[in-house]
Amino acid sequence: MERKQTVRRVGVVVLVANLALAVLKAGVWLETGSLALVSEAVNSGADALYSAVVVAGLYLTTQPPDFEHPHGHERIEPFVSLFVAVGVLGAGVGVAWSGINSLLTGSYTAVPPLAAAVLGVGAAAKYALYRYCLGVGETHNSPALVATAKDNRTDVLTAVAALIGAGGAAVGYPVLDPIAAVVVAIGVFLTGIDIVRDNVGYLVGAAPPEDLRQDIVEAALSHPDVQGAHDVVAHYVGPEVDVSLHIEVEGDMTLREAHDIETAVIQAIRDLPEVDDAFVHIDPKELGEWKEDDRWRDERVNRE
Repeated sequence: MERKQTVRRVGVVVLVANLALAVLKAGVWLETGSLALVSEAVNSGADALYSAVVVAGLYLTTQPPDFEHPHGHERIEPFVSLFVAVGVLGAGVGVAWSGINSLLTGSYTAVPPLAAAVLGVGAAAKYALYRYCLGVGETHNSPALVATAKDNRTDVLTAVAALIGAGGAAVGYPVLDPIAAVVVAIGVFLTGIDIVRDNVGYLVGAAPPEDLRQDIVEAALSHPDVQGAHDVVAHYVGPEVDVSLHIEVEGDMTLREAHDIETAVIQAIRDLPEVDDAFVHIDPKELGEWKEDDRWRDERVNRE
């Protein structure tokens, strides 16, 4: 299945699941009055809201290139992830306020076992969503789905904390319920900060990890007629990487031969999963522009 169909499907599945959890938790909260449940209901409601935005964003970012966007629409996806982060942080504020206010005023009551059961169901569902979104997000290099996975991972931990609070309230320690709500808020805040940190690099054109740069140079040097590579520049364009570099070849080659080498090197670099496009400049090796690098010296010596 194509990437765009897969990521869109995941977005819809997450949206439906979060809506169902929000309705379930809100309904049981109305019956039990559990602050841990209302905080979880708010969290699931926020998840459903940003899931709708993610679905719309994934639809836009998976549109094919057009005249106005010749490199595609992938740059939209980090903005979607940041919107998710804003929603998550906003939900954290609301949850923290409800828990702290309850602690200060002493307005908490015991919670029946039904609340604990709902929290357990929510934790199991969130773990399943976490594994599902993380797998697809990493396979298809989707920061929005990875952000969604991280939110679900934190929801598992905060649901367990809320479960402890509801259980404590049920056995005669109701103060644990608002404390659990505060723990939920802390988890939500940490998730929002993590999502922001992950996506800022995509937006400002940061360099990818060093191991990817090494893979790029190795892909260029894998061609038997390439004697060296230098001036390698790789940076994020949305969640994907654009690359430019110079390669060294024999200076007495014909233009057609040099063109064929350039084409092969470009394709080898584009075949790296993280790379969107590559731009290769050919230099005659006799000019001596190749900058010696210990990491690649052995490979160059082996060829000579």
